[in-house]
Amino acid sequence: MRVHICAVGRLRRGPEKTLTDDYLERFARSGRGLGLGPAHVSEVEDRKGGGMAAEAALLRRAIPGGAVLCTLDERGKRLTSPQFADALAAWRDAGHRDLALLIGGADGLEPSLRAEASLSLSFGAMVWPHMLVRAMLAEQLYRAATILAGSPYHRD
Repeated sequence: MRVHICAVGRLRRGPEKTLTDDYLERFARSGRGLGLGPAHVSEVEDRKGGGMAAEAALLRRAIPGGAVLCTLDERGKRLTSPQFADALAAWRDAGHRDLALLIGGADGLEPSLRAEASLSLSFGAMVWPHMLVRAMLAEQLYRAATILAGSPYHRD
C-alpha cells in the first residue's frame, strides 16, 4: 500500500525536514517487505489566502483516486502506536492501494474534508505545529512498520 502524506505548507531546510526525511527513509526500508510504502509527500500551498476551503481544494487534488483517507486533527481519535500499526495493516489487508494522510494548515482541515476520512487521528489534546506533526507522523509510520515486523524498536 502506497502512503501519501498530503500537507499544507512547504517544509524547508531545517531540523523538522531532516527528522521527517530520516524517518520516511527508515519507513521505506522497513515497510517494503510488509507491503507498506514508501511514503510520498505532496505539499500544497494556498498563496492567494483562500483559507481552509482553498487548502481543502488543493489537498483534494493531491489525493490519489480511491485512496483511503486519514486526517490528522486535534479532535481525532487518540490511538496507541500498536493500534495505528493495526489500522495500517487493516487498510493494506483490505486491498487499499493508497493511503492519504492529510495535514492541514494553521487553521486545520475544512470540516467537509474531515468528514470524508475513514479515520481522524490526534496526537493528543495539545495543538502541534503542522511542521512538527509531519515529523511525528513520519516517526509513527516507521514505528508501525517495526511493530508489524516484530522489531524491538517499539517497547510496550
